[in-house]
Amino acid sequence: MKRFLMLVLLLIAYPLGLPAAERVADFPVQKLARHTYVIHGPLGLPSNANRGFMNNPGFVITQSGVVVIDPGSSVESGRMVLRQIRTKTGKPVTHVLNTHIHGDHWLGNQAFTEANPDVIIMAHPNMIQQARAGGAARWIALMEQMTGGATTGTRAVVPSTAVRQGKQIEAGGLHFRIHAPPRAHSNTDIMIEVVEDKVLFLGDNVLNGRIGRMDDATFRGNLNACRVALAVNARHYVPGHGKSGDKRVVNPFCTYLDTLYKEVGRLYEEGLSDYEMKPLILPKLAAFKEWSGFDEQVGKHVSLAILELEQASFE
Repeated sequence: MKRFLMLVLLLIAYPLGLPAAERVADFPVQKLARHTYVIHGPLGLPSNANRGFMNNPGFVITQSGVVVIDPGSSVESGRMVLRQIRTKTGKPVTHVLNTHIHGDHWLGNQAFTEANPDVIIMAHPNMIQQARAGGAARWIALMEQMTGGATTGTRAVVPSTAVRQGKQIEAGGLHFRIHAPPRAHSNTDIMIEVVEDKVLFLGDNVLNGRIGRMDDATFRGNLNACRVALAVNARHYVPGHGKSGDKRVVNPFCTYLDTLYKEVGRLYEEGLSDYEMKPLILPKLAAFKEWSGFDEQVGKHVSLAILELEQASFE
């Protein structure tokens, strides 16, 4: 009898089977529009301290269910998002949309298939292809490595439904329009417009307060994604990382990309190498020096911009 009572107490205290210290902390929910909510994750890289959670999951409550966007980097991130959804509604999650291949945004899918095996998980066809071709396994391993094992136990649930440029999804009386500019942040990118709420989820095509990796990106493609985003004329923009806001959220990151790429182009014409360019370009980017990741990424971005300029010369 005592053992039974102890088990009941443990289940009450830890309903998901993990001590609270081992879960992703509950982050506050911000209501952006009538149906749309966002959870702003911390800036910085995945780590043991943040247990891998550092993106901006969103969710939209429809008449019949909930549509989730980018549930995070692990099953525990996804469970945290589900807990926060339950503070707003008891409706089932019917759809999950993943903005791109980078695992900090989508490895939380597992939590939603556990909660509803019939959930529809959607992404760009290139993302599905890359994930099935080994990308999923690489991201599982990378997240475990970066977090010191905090994401261990996460399975990669790869999206099964492809969505392309211009696709409009109807769910519970609301409409979700897909914008998929090519060769942007990862060549697997979708941006999701919640039509009735005038909200645009940008994925990592736009960041706010953070300078991210451009290893899979192109500067020209990413700048085009910025133009596409602004043309939507949304009332609310949700970046992949950093705080949401109006269209002024889009402009700074796009200015960073444009300034760096143009300056690299100018100095490339003068015959300078990447290590000679960097100290000359840094003053032009002074407005971003306090952004998370700036020191780690800016030199890499100069080198990547040179490669892109060289490739463009052969097109």
